[in-house]
Amino acid sequence: MGLRLRDVLTKAGLALTPSEARIVQVLLSDYPFSGFGTATSLARKAGVSDPTVTRLVAKLGFDGFQDFQAKLLAEVEAHLHSPLLMMEAKRAGVPESAAQGYLVSVTRNLEQTQSAVPIQNYDRAASLLWETKGQVVLLGGRFSRSLAAMLAGYLIQFRVGVRDLGALAPEKFDALVDLGKKDLLVVFDYRRYQSDVVSFATQAAARGVRILLFTDIWLSPVASFAAVSLVVPTEAESPYDTLAPAVAQMEAVVAHAISRYGDAGRGRIEAIEHIRKTNAITLTEPATPSADGERS
Repeated sequence: MGLRLRDVLTKAGLALTPSEARIVQVLLSDYPFSGFGTATSLARKAGVSDPTVTRLVAKLGFDGFQDFQAKLLAEVEAHLHSPLLMMEAKRAGVPESAAQGYLVSVTRNLEQTQSAVPIQNYDRAASLLWETKGQVVLLGGRFSRSLAAMLAGYLIQFRVGVRDLGALAPEKFDALVDLGKKDLLVVFDYRRYQSDVVSFATQAAARGVRILLFTDIWLSPVASFAAVSLVVPTEAESPYDTLAPAVAQMEAVVAHAISRYGDAGRGRIEAIEHIRKTNAITLTEPATPSADGERS
């Protein structure tokens, strides 16, 4: 098998069931160490049965879980002895400033985000966002609610029934009464996970609402019942985690969805643009300086 195991887990042509995708997500969340336990411990972490793990490794082309782990161990050993890796480590040095160190760490996270989830999760996320017949309700925490608002801004241009809950004040829980099996709740929840966000999502799931979760590699509690989870690494050279990879991943989902469903929403976005132009909401041409130096 020529491909790296991480590449095998995330390749576009790999058809995974939802249960198999949960296993792959666990493997990728702490790669490669998440694959060094027993098949039973891996199944427990993913919330699936032991036979599901067996079926997955067979689908990946291995003779069993031990064969899978042997490949993983060989890959780790090769990585540790890579001359290229040692050259890069010696060349890396110490960043000249905290700002540079931070940007380097964010760039590293963005690169890791490319292989953080199975590609099928992007397909499933796009399908949920565009094909849900009921409401699409968006929810986030203290900082991540800004991502929910951004995604809502994209979605509202292409479909009806989009609602951003914003700050989750107690009265916002009343929205649960109108949610059911035809609806979708999109949750952004990164450590430190918020109890009110988890509570709202838990109650929504109990009402039959499907959950699309954006979270970090440590997984929000919502991941245990989400239909689809999309994760990113968030640690950075800062006292705060970075949400830059989360923004990029959210926009990647939008780009992926538009590539599949964009034509269906074209009439709506053309109508919105017409309304904006009629009401002079957005500039159609850049402002030019007048003779006296002021913009006309």
